[in-house]
Amino acid sequence: MDQPPENAAPAVPPQPAQPAPPAPSAPPAPRAPSSLPTGPVSAADMRASDADRDRVAQVLRTAFEEGRLTIEEHSERIEALYSARTMGELEPLTFDLPTGAARPNLAKGTGSVARPAQVYRPAQVGAVPAESPSLAAVFGSAERRGPGRIGPRLRAAAIFGGVEIDLSDATFETPVLVINVAAVFGGIEVRVPEGVTVRGHGAGVFGGFSVQQQVAEDPDAPVVVVRGAAIFGGVDVRPKKAKRRMLDRKRHEDDD
Repeated sequence: MDQPPENAAPAVPPQPAQPAPPAPSAPPAPRAPSSLPTGPVSAADMRASDADRDRVAQVLRTAFEEGRLTIEEHSERIEALYSARTMGELEPLTFDLPTGAARPNLAKGTGSVARPAQVYRPAQVGAVPAESPSLAAVFGSAERRGPGRIGPRLRAAAIFGGVEIDLSDATFETPVLVINVAAVFGGIEVRVPEGVTVRGHGAGVFGGFSVQQQVAEDPDAPVVVVRGAAIFGGVDVRPKKAKRRMLDRKRHEDDD
């Protein structure tokens, strides 16, 4: 009987066929975040622009000057105006006010109206941002004066200190400027141009809250609304006369 060679390799049993590797699947398509709209946007959900807010602010300002809105109502709607993001949020702010052709022509037959020293000028694209909207004085002083651009809001707090705000040379970016003030054992002085409308309301607790209100002759003049409280302190708001008029008055007195 034949013997197998000593160095012969042992027989290898047949191996089962390996399955072919699966073909790479295509990556899933990116899904849009749930916060983004995926379909047509209704008119009410359309984003409001700065120009849209300015148009609503103009209607509110005119209604305020005509006595259709109280100071509190006007302030509430202005706050809602500048926090609104969609056209649907802007619409309720003027639903009960006349706009456009529905507004009576109150200026008819009144003759020419003198232009004010200040009108609001919307910021241009690429312009320098508006100033910081906050001033605080704690056991010290803080002031804002000279030229510069003022946005829709300004806050001032004086605690055992004093704050002085001079807007006589400032440029107003919006039709309405709301100034919130708080004076606690301190004082806050606000000076505005003669050619703007000034309104205010506040509380004096063992202190004084004084606002010298005025109505501008020009309907395009800005409106400054001051509100807040003075606790063992004082708040004083009044217009600042133009230097040119002061010089003219001095010359007239010298001629006499």
